[in-house]
Amino acid sequence: MRVGIQLGKYEKNIQDLFWIIQYYKNELSIMRDEQIPKNWNAVKNNDSWAIFKIMGEFVNGYEKMSRIGPCVSIFGSARTRPDHKYYKLAESIAKKITENGYGVITGGGPGIMEAGNKGAHLAGGTSVGLNITLPFEQHDNPYIDSDKSIDFDYFFVRKVMFVKYSQGFVVMPGGFGTLDEFFEALTLIQTHKIEKFPLILVGTEFWKGLFEWIKDTLLTANNNVNPEDLDLVHLVDTEDEVLDILNDFYNEYNLSPNF
Repeated sequence: MRVGIQLGKYEKNIQDLFWIIQYYKNELSIMRDEQIPKNWNAVKNNDSWAIFKIMGEFVNGYEKMSRIGPCVSIFGSARTRPDHKYYKLAESIAKKITENGYGVITGGGPGIMEAGNKGAHLAGGTSVGLNITLPFEQHDNPYIDSDKSIDFDYFFVRKVMFVKYSQGFVVMPGGFGTLDEFFEALTLIQTHKIEKFPLILVGTEFWKGLFEWIKDTLLTANNNVNPEDLDLVHLVDTEDEVLDILNDFYNEYNLSPNF
């Protein structure tokens, strides 16, 4: 790895630290592009310097997200086409919640993510995109506010931003990524690692099989969850139901970061 500076001489100034982070972020990107074969020691050294890139993503994310204000995250498949009923419903939900004072956060890509940003954009509200670098599917959609598009290389850093700054999760039909976001938030709330916020599954027809499996297999047959855990999740079909759940919750609780 090409290291041209010493860390110690920059420790006195936080701006210099940010410069260092950017320097090594660029170095790591170059090494990845060059596809250099690495032995075990090289892998360990590369892992150590990757900390600076990870730190940089956290700093950039925290700085930008902390200034945005209360938002609701909308999740769902990147493969959903604009003429699909769930795309149209996601767009309608985003417009509705934006008109009621919330911003919208999505993963920044196509499909349901685009629908969420589009609804917020058309309603004149805050439209945030947390983009991830992927080999397929992911590309920025055109409805994200120009100053609120944030790029990530690491899924786990991106997920922290969703969980910390979202005042609710609206989960549309989707695939593994959508399930990952939903179950991570559910686990963190259930274990009291973060503050409680609304988890809303939209599309009874799509989600009922999963919900019935949780009740029948996890709860009844194996006692792997508690009955009250199911109360953490709402299953709805319309934009009005989504808004009612959000407003009812925040009539009782304050809007704030979740940890």
